[in-house]
Amino acid sequence: MTETDFDTISVKRLTGAMGAEISGVNLASDLPVQQFEEIRKALFTFGAIGFRDQNLSFEDHYNFAKRFGSLEVHPIVNGMEDFPEIIKMHKPAGVAASFGVGWHTDNSFFKKPSLGSIVYAEIIPPQGGDTLFSNQQLAFETLSNGMKDTLRVLTAIHSANDAYTSPTAMEKYDGDGPITYKHSDIIAEKVEHPVIIKHPVTGKEALYVNQMFISHFKGWTKEESAPLIDYLCAHAVREDFQCRFRWEKGSVAMWDNRMVQHAALNDYAQYERLLYRITVNGDAL
Repeated sequence: MTETDFDTISVKRLTGAMGAEISGVNLASDLPVQQFEEIRKALFTFGAIGFRDQNLSFEDHYNFAKRFGSLEVHPIVNGMEDFPEIIKMHKPAGVAASFGVGWHTDNSFFKKPSLGSIVYAEIIPPQGGDTLFSNQQLAFETLSNGMKDTLRVLTAIHSANDAYTSPTAMEKYDGDGPITYKHSDIIAEKVEHPVIIKHPVTGKEALYVNQMFISHFKGWTKEESAPLIDYLCAHAVREDFQCRFRWEKGSVAMWDNRMVQHAALNDYAQYERLLYRITVNGDAL
């Protein structure tokens, strides 16, 4: 599928690997069915898509996201009081970013991992703070046939424990900072997912490992698992699989967790940034 395969939106690819910017759309409006379906098709085709010059109220953001499915109220990260589905991702000036930093797939420690997230930008630093995405379908396609066969029969154990008990995470519990957490039993749970997943819409296979939440392979020890996990996690985020989204005020980015990993860059400590995130619930893999 190419940029010319769309009738109601304009699509410009970000890189040869993945990603696209879409124009000709007002996300605050009641999008016609065909236009919404083309946005949905672009998301599942390019993995991550961006929009510029949007002006979304919380209601607008919520209503657009709701068209993709039921919305998540995160079991650990506190949402907004009036909109618990919306996470206010505020990083004040003068402190390092500590939320979403490092390569990961959102909520792979859920039994039904998130479909994807939709993020709206309100305050943006003059430079820095970009988000990187990496195409996990390409990561799978470029493995050897022998490795593909090996991985297809493997199951991985995912857990939130390390990510949500780190020193920077512990500061967010029961606090009054810009992002706060609550204690949940899900942090200690261990969840099984295939190492290779198949996209429910396109049918394409993708590598499904991420350094933030994967613990080990089922039936393997952590020591036995570590070398292969390290290799796969490094392979998964090769530069030639990536695209980069540069935020602007009024930008919206959304991504498909079944196809991509993403990482927030921590290179703007002196500046404030404010984004709002809604996540769409997914299905069992």
